[in-house]
Amino acid sequence: MKLELTAIHVPLGAFALRLSAVLGSGITGISGPSGSGKTSLLETIAGLRHPEAGRIVLNGTVLADPAQRIRVPAWQRNMGYVPQDQALFPHWDVRRNLESSALLAGTRPDPVLFARILTLLELAPLLTRTTALLSGGEKARVALGRALMSRPQLLLLDEPMAHLDDRLRDRALDYLRTAASEMQLPMLMVSHSSRELGAICGNVLRMERGGLVP
Repeated sequence: MKLELTAIHVPLGAFALRLSAVLGSGITGISGPSGSGKTSLLETIAGLRHPEAGRIVLNGTVLADPAQRIRVPAWQRNMGYVPQDQALFPHWDVRRNLESSALLAGTRPDPVLFARILTLLELAPLLTRTTALLSGGEKARVALGRALMSRPQLLLLDEPMAHLDDRLRDRALDYLRTAASEMQLPMLMVSHSSRELGAICGNVLRMERGGLVP
């Protein structure tokens, strides 16, 4: 995987997202104080925000380039995005939530991949339960599983451990590490915790006021 961010400029109000970076495979962490632009960076990569200038290129495909009037919509970028609130459908059961990402991407759920994700994330006992009745750790696993069901080229995670206690956080980190390894899936993970980032990330970017700092 190669993600190229070149001279990105996204106005954010008090400041702007301004950065360049080249990211490779594995799990890359993004750290920094609250309000530094971490979530906005993920949203820009995912196609939920649009740069006024710069280029975003994933594996040789240009996803955004305002100078060339290129703006690939989010649903065509083949990325999995797990926001802070996990954005599950609360009145649907776990099975329907898991299958929804493939359906929204215009494909049929792959039964082999579905079975693999159930095993990987230990979700089989939860399939008939509505997500409104799940614990924080269970919701985190379902949100991750739903993102994996779309077969993304890149997985974007925004504070995925935010609502978990220490025991569940360690287990969730194991799930992420295993998913990245077994599915050969590159990830970008935002976290305030240096412990979390140090546990699974091969590289960590630090942000302040919309830019990258050493």
